[in-house]
Amino acid sequence: MIDRHELILTCPKGLEGLLLDEAIGLGLGEAREQTAAIRGFANMEVAYRLCLWSRLANRVLLVINRFSTVNAETLYEGVHQVDWSEHLEANGSLAVEFSGHGSGIDNTHFGALKVKDAIVDRLRTASGERPSIDKLNPDLRVHLRLDRGQAILSLDLSGHSLHQRGYRLQQGAAPLKENLAAAVLIRAGWPRIAAAGGALTDPMCGVGTFLVEGAMIAADMAPNLRRERWGFSAWLGHVPALWNRLHAEAQARADAGLAKQPLWIRGYEADPRLIQPAKNNIERAGLASWIRVYQGDVATFEPRPDQNQKGLVICNPPYGERLGDEASLVYLYQNLGERLRQACLGWEAAVLTSAPDLGKRMGIRSHKQYAFWNGALPCKLLLIKVQLDQFVTGQRSPSTEVKSDVSAEDKPVAELARLSEGGQMFANRLQKNLKVLGKWARKQNIQCYRLYDADMPEYALAIDLYGDWVHVQEYAPPRSIDPDKAQARLYDALGAIPQALGISRDRVVVKRRERQSGTRQYERQASQGEFLEVREGDVKLLVNLTDYLDTGLFLDHRPLRLRIAREASGKRFLNLYCYTATATVHAAKGGARSTTSVDLSKTYLDWARRNLALNGLSDRQRLEQADVMSWLEEDRGEYDLIFIDPPTFSNSKRMEGVFDVQRDHVALLDLAMARLATGGTLYFSNNFRKFVLEADIAQRYAVEEISGATMDEDFRRNSKIHRAWKLQAR
Repeated sequence: MIDRHELILTCPKGLEGLLLDEAIGLGLGEAREQTAAIRGFANMEVAYRLCLWSRLANRVLLVINRFSTVNAETLYEGVHQVDWSEHLEANGSLAVEFSGHGSGIDNTHFGALKVKDAIVDRLRTASGERPSIDKLNPDLRVHLRLDRGQAILSLDLSGHSLHQRGYRLQQGAAPLKENLAAAVLIRAGWPRIAAAGGALTDPMCGVGTFLVEGAMIAADMAPNLRRERWGFSAWLGHVPALWNRLHAEAQARADAGLAKQPLWIRGYEADPRLIQPAKNNIERAGLASWIRVYQGDVATFEPRPDQNQKGLVICNPPYGERLGDEASLVYLYQNLGERLRQACLGWEAAVLTSAPDLGKRMGIRSHKQYAFWNGALPCKLLLIKVQLDQFVTGQRSPSTEVKSDVSAEDKPVAELARLSEGGQMFANRLQKNLKVLGKWARKQNIQCYRLYDADMPEYALAIDLYGDWVHVQEYAPPRSIDPDKAQARLYDALGAIPQALGISRDRVVVKRRERQSGTRQYERQASQGEFLEVREGDVKLLVNLTDYLDTGLFLDHRPLRLRIAREASGKRFLNLYCYTATATVHAAKGGARSTTSVDLSKTYLDWARRNLALNGLSDRQRLEQADVMSWLEEDRGEYDLIFIDPPTFSNSKRMEGVFDVQRDHVALLDLAMARLATGGTLYFSNNFRKFVLEADIAQRYAVEEISGATMDEDFRRNSKIHRAWKLQAR
């Protein structure tokens, strides 16, 4: 066989340039880039070196034939003409991978089948012996790429993808492939830093991929030194003596590298479940003497081994795929920036992120950015020199302590962060509102209230305080607004909230509020199941800030609930569409003779039971799971005080038909008024901004609109939040 071969090295998209440099350094000649690959020419020694030493390639393919094809028959003939007896025994095993389309072949499975048939037919013996198929560990792995009528037939020398080094048997939820991690380290200048004796640290190390790849580079360890099975292991063209020499040479280099004084390589991970898997991976890589992993948060990691040591901080922060992740990610990047500025002056940093705008929250300029792909996800690598002249200057919040009116207790003031001009304006508005509304809330003994409601149109948020927690709802921007600008403003606001309110970052919860249809407003958004106890007047109530779009407490109805509490003594109270029965709790604590609460949701009725039990109430409190309209048609009870706060629209599977408050409110009120005792009162409220009460309602009942009287100070800026009426029999 000739000893000059065409080789194709595949790689993740975006790594072609780095792989080209690496492959040329390992001896590949006439090399040039292709999409997600490079190609060139080399002898078998270089092919083996590429398999053993490439930190970036996925596969090393040895091209054995190129031919034109116009249909399945010419594809078969082109493969069949190869002398396969030079590559595989007749009783060997085979796997075929096919990619591309055209020439009448649009199905990769069909293409692979034609390639397999051609090889098997060529090797079939007179006695009928033929190769078998083994997709996992075949003796020979064949690859055919079809591109615009050209077939490229190759042998896969790698076997399994080269990124699978063998040490990472345990991984986290969002693993970074080993060759991508190596590429990031190379782009970040780690080979240069390691050669100078620098340190390496990852404050969000997961299962330690950056640490292991970095240590292998520093110790001159071939990334695939420990691989036991290769694509060429059973190939008839394999030259064991040449391979064994190269492997022994690589082993000697690794032994010499590991015998040196280990560099300072440390990882920190907040999730305790990942610590042992990380240590196991490090042990399997043979690098336990070089790498240490500790449990710790970004806000507390201390990368400096001593005052004179410098090095590289590298990390791949989580991407955030769940509702409300924006807040945690903004604060994560802010914490990372603070730790870099405070503990890593003079170091270099590399942050691989899928959200470059979040990188701006670190408060340090990146001097270079590189594009990468983590699977199908586009990412940016931000390279940072942690130097004073790279710190982002801008307005700071006042250096004096921020006085918080969030609750009566003193709150730790969040560390001051650098805010954009818009972020500072937003922070100023929050502090102004807090000064006015906080004083009012304390005087009224109100613990939960709306602090901000899109006061500045460009910051379209509703911000509510629940004790020392902040609940942020982002109104979905109109289509005319650039989504990137809207996202940047959200990040500005989230960065400003903790320091403006003097509140801990981990007590900010973010949700997006869009126009809801059907039962989406009731769908579970998360599953943390954490309830917070708050006070309102004389009652205690449970809110959940994370799991649903609404929290379980409609703050705008506070005055109406307190009115019900004052009027409920000795009365039979009916709460329709009761939600979590907060009005029922007020009525019962106000001395109601009995209460009945009706709602279709079992989840919210269970929540209602908790609210009642929290206040020591249960004996006379009746909870009914039913469609309100159907229940009213069947119920024959009589009630002195009725409260109705229906949804704007509902099409629950548990009810017949669809409820529309504008269309159906007349029938609803007629049914409810039929249950109202002589001298009784019905309060009706809803949040549909275009709602119009039908005129004939006022002709049959005594109707008084009380919307203005049901607005507290925190909702007077948004007078359209709801409308309310008092109805009595004429």
